[in-house]
Amino acid sequence: MNRLAIRLLTLAMLSLTLAAAPVVSVVYAAPDNEPPPPPKKKKKSEARPGIEQTAFADGYRAAYAAIYERHDYASAIAQLKSLGRDDTAAVANLIGYSYRQLGDYKVSQIWYERALKADPNHVKTWQYYGLWQVEQGNRDQAQYHLNRIAQLTGTTSEEYRSLAAALEKPPGTGLVY
Repeated sequence: MNRLAIRLLTLAMLSLTLAAAPVVSVVYAAPDNEPPPPPKKKKKSEARPGIEQTAFADGYRAAYAAIYERHDYASAIAQLKSLGRDDTAAVANLIGYSYRQLGDYKVSQIWYERALKADPNHVKTWQYYGLWQVEQGNRDQAQYHLNRIAQLTGTTSEEYRSLAAALEKPPGTGLVY
């Protein structure tokens, strides 16, 4: 009877592990309008970590709205930097995007590269940096970015379609994003 109970318990644990596995693979498909997760804390003595994360999430969403709804890129950059988390891919990517929209391509490139250093699989950064490459006339590099997106999400994602559409246009024409 003991052997049967152990086998059933082992089977149940294996089933739970397999059932939980697909949840982990969804991470790359998360939209950038949601703030990144909080950094790992080394101290357990912090008084109220939930409040800090809520303040960060609120600030991130406000900056996101400044970028995509009001097109107020300069204030969004200041908001994002004030969050103190510009070493995360999502924040660094939005800062890079904002600088690109302001026409500061050199600084934009620095932020895109910082985002990819923080998370080499951040799909939205590959897309935006790929669009940056198209705008700079670096079509081979943009194709590399497109291939990287295909590896990460396949060819049906919004990020892939947007960059692919930009590459299909003749050089010197407007972008789709």
